[in-house]
Amino acid sequence: MSPHKEAAHSSGQVLPFRESLMATLGICFVIMLVALDQTIVGTALPTIVAELKGFDLYAWVATSYLLTSVITVPIFGRLGDYFGRKPFLIASIIIFVIASMLCGMADSMLFLVLARGLQGIGGGMLVGTAFASAADLFPDPHIRLRWQIILSAAYGIATSVGPSLGGFLTQSLGWRWTFYVNLPVGLVSLFFAMRYIPHIRHHKNAGKIRLDWIGAVLISVSLGSLQLLVELFPKRGLTGGMLALLVVAIGAFYALWKWERRVEQPIVPFEMFKDPALSSLFLLSVLAGFSMFSMLMYAPLLFQGGFGMSPREAGLLITPLVACITVASIVNGRIVTRIPNPNMMMYVGFVLIALSCLGIVLSQRDTPTGFMLATMLAGGFGLGLVLPNLTVFAQQAASREHLGIATALLQSLRMIGGMLGTAVTGTLVTQMYGSGVERALESDHAAQWLAEFKDPEILVNHDIQSTLLAQMLQAGHNGSALLEAAREALVGAIHMGIALAVVSALIGLWMVRRVPLIRFTPNEKVETVLSE
Repeated sequence: MSPHKEAAHSSGQVLPFRESLMATLGICFVIMLVALDQTIVGTALPTIVAELKGFDLYAWVATSYLLTSVITVPIFGRLGDYFGRKPFLIASIIIFVIASMLCGMADSMLFLVLARGLQGIGGGMLVGTAFASAADLFPDPHIRLRWQIILSAAYGIATSVGPSLGGFLTQSLGWRWTFYVNLPVGLVSLFFAMRYIPHIRHHKNAGKIRLDWIGAVLISVSLGSLQLLVELFPKRGLTGGMLALLVVAIGAFYALWKWERRVEQPIVPFEMFKDPALSSLFLLSVLAGFSMFSMLMYAPLLFQGGFGMSPREAGLLITPLVACITVASIVNGRIVTRIPNPNMMMYVGFVLIALSCLGIVLSQRDTPTGFMLATMLAGGFGLGLVLPNLTVFAQQAASREHLGIATALLQSLRMIGGMLGTAVTGTLVTQMYGSGVERALESDHAAQWLAEFKDPEILVNHDIQSTLLAQMLQAGHNGSALLEAAREALVGAIHMGIALAVVSALIGLWMVRRVPLIRFTPNEKVETVLSE
């Protein structure tokens, strides 16, 4: 393709069919890279903690990734609007693959948390550019929805395979391969991105770009301090350090708001939040992320640590949750533009998410497998109706000059919701599990074993369990009964955290009514520049 070739969007897609197909496949591989990592790590995480120790950093394996992703998604979503998305896609794949290698080489929880933070930078760049690339290729929403079925299928395949593959790799080859598996997928993604995804830039932004670096720094400071506050406050209470973090977070958000209103090309155009459709969709994205990540991160720990399942069994049980995201996305894409009120799909989605979270809260060790499978199916189907519609609705509501940043902010806010969900649930698990175990040990006059029981890793690692039970038997204690008390404490703690996800989904259901009725009409003709 020759540089700076003119292309009109009047046909609804900027490339012929074959080129569109290959470019879409390239985006699919990029999406699969992120989706596979999101689901495969959750299944392996209890085993990782059991080997590397340091349960106090359990939530940080997820939140460090989410934090850096949250910061980079809007930054590179906006840069993609300016410079085109292809260069950032290529750079993000390289960063993601290198970070995956470092995660697999981790010899401590701290090293893993830091490597996951780097991985989150690459993941945020991927999310901030990949989803908006589809809108660049297919400006007409009707055509985009037809092609988006392929993207949904790719996401679903990766998320469906992720939990089972995570359990298989963890048991057969070791947890490190849950990160190393990103290498071949990353290489395929890199090839397709370089070879087939076009470099699209919009005329309006060409030649007069001023990067809003101050805005980028303020985003980083505000979100970073907010995450630290959410993570540390329940553990440390109202201290001088916590007050300082609160002041920094509020001050940075206020400074960001003031600065972005005066800068010529803001990285976060706050006028978008005045749009009732976009502002409602942004809030719904936070609520959906809260529920989604609470389930994805803590259901595996519930099944393995609380119910005594193996990583493979837990992975198979989680699979319907993620597999149904694909099925529902395909169903949604076929009917959402054909019904009088597309917003109804969001109502149904949030109802199913709430029922799924409630089902997890009601599940116990003796709960029939069929009930838990139905719970996972409902959650996946609900997410499959909510997540793609949030993206498509936002792209339809946003102006073309804000398309990239609107899509990126939607993904970023979903991650903020996930960050809050995993942090709050992680805090509840740490506090409630620790208190429950301490009470059980004290009642049996076995407080000297608190150090061995303080982390739920004892409930996952069967080798450590066998050694500990033998030692406690010699000391005259009923180790099996104490182990069972620890399981009950863990189950109760996770149930409390997932109960908050039920509340989040119900608030989302109530908030859907604020979304104005979305109409799917073809976009106006927009001139772009295609360049290699």
